[in-house]
Amino acid sequence: MNDENLIAEYRSRYKAQLVPIAERLSRELLQSLADLPRVDRVSVRAKDPDRFLKKAKKLKDGSLKYEAPLDQIQDQIGARIIVFYLDDVEVVSKTLLRYFRSIETKALVPEETNRFGYVGQHYVMALTEDLFDQGVDRSKLPQFFELQIKTLFQHAWSEAEHDLAYKPELPLSADQERQVAFTAAQAWGADHIFQALRTNLAQSVN
Repeated sequence: MNDENLIAEYRSRYKAQLVPIAERLSRELLQSLADLPRVDRVSVRAKDPDRFLKKAKKLKDGSLKYEAPLDQIQDQIGARIIVFYLDDVEVVSKTLLRYFRSIETKALVPEETNRFGYVGQHYVMALTEDLFDQGVDRSKLPQFFELQIKTLFQHAWSEAEHDLAYKPELPLSADQERQVAFTAAQAWGADHIFQALRTNLAQSVN
């Protein structure tokens, strides 16, 4: 399938099915988490067609990364849940695993213990039957959605880092890379300090 046909097919899918599915998924996630404290926000989006095409054209080892992008790209529908503290990530994860079937789980952290960078809990989860229009051909729609669960500090750092340092127009200098790493360390430290404070205060009350 050439680029023109691919984007035409995706645009049709995006408007007719993906956007409505994303809206229903948002409501379902909010309902599933309604009884939990310290959930700052829940956002769900259908992947923008231009971003989809850009991802579909990615190369790996000189060849297209996705041979069948309409079937293989897993974040055509993406959800993000932002919570206050580190232990809220686990609480939200356990809650949602009662409602959605997990296909893939990744706790993303820097590979080396003396480095700081992106942190987040990621899932690929199956879309539930009630999210689809009745009688729709599901073989022509994604079967999964990508879910990210992050703390406020993880989210804030990753958004700013993506804007400033991810694929910048000019390569970052060594000092600029250190500055990015320093802010990641600060976000990591803030998360752990607030978690310790919350735990200590809770123990004092009890």
